[in-house]
Amino acid sequence: MLLGAIEAGGTKFVCAVGTKKGEILERISFSTTTPEETLKKVMGFFIDKEIKALGIGCFGPIDLDKNSKTYGYITSTPKPGWRNYNILGELKKYFDIPINFDTDVNGAALGEAKWGSGIGLDSLIYLTVGTGIGGGVYIHGNLVHGMTHPETGHIFVGRAEEDKYKGKCPYHGDCLEGMASGPAIEERWGINPYELSKDHIAWDLEAHYLAQGLVNYILIISPKKIILGGGVMKQKQLFPLIRKKVVERLNGYVSHKNILENIDDYIVYPELGDDAGICGALALADLVLC
Repeated sequence: MLLGAIEAGGTKFVCAVGTKKGEILERISFSTTTPEETLKKVMGFFIDKEIKALGIGCFGPIDLDKNSKTYGYITSTPKPGWRNYNILGELKKYFDIPINFDTDVNGAALGEAKWGSGIGLDSLIYLTVGTGIGGGVYIHGNLVHGMTHPETGHIFVGRAEEDKYKGKCPYHGDCLEGMASGPAIEERWGINPYELSKDHIAWDLEAHYLAQGLVNYILIISPKKIILGGGVMKQKQLFPLIRKKVVERLNGYVSHKNILENIDDYIVYPELGDDAGICGALALADLVLC
């Protein structure tokens, strides 16, 4: 049985055909332009594929309330042309098969739970740190939805004393995304983050903000694993800095071996790597058939 997957990102779309085991058989990727141009390429890829279900992991914010008039819409995104866009409705015009629609990061969390770093666990958080910051929350074997969906990138963090940067988020300024996303790093230092040396002070400051976010998630959600993906987290020197600061900030309050003894195995890079999102979309497609 073939499944379809769409990782609908604000920067690029990835479309794939795969199996219930998470195997990707064929894929394509292209830049996210206008909705019309982008979805035309999506349809062109899937037109001759005999898929039985489709999973969509979409950038947000999105409306996941099936009782809402705007269910399936991308809502308050700053992405030009995509604000209040009915992406699910448009896709349903072309696909007469079961479709599962969720956030891209929820999809990645599900993919890691099924086939990656979270195998055997019933709870985890997947956080992507890149163009923006977002997170998927997987608890008791289910993806978390509520009034909307978790917005882990827009929590408020304490500013480092030496940091005078105003913040990049167009809504909140100095929230976690505003202080620690890739564009925030670039604007603060005036250079592409990937051109900074590994011992640049930028990374210690980055770890300062990300560790605060993780401590809040640990205290509120108590996940059994935290997975950090996205372009910024390819700077692997960040991981020991973040782990150290998480332990320091918790200060012994969470007396669990994951924190006190096994922190290197608790805060990790995604085992699926760059495929976490598209494999997550496959997992969403599989879920809708269960």
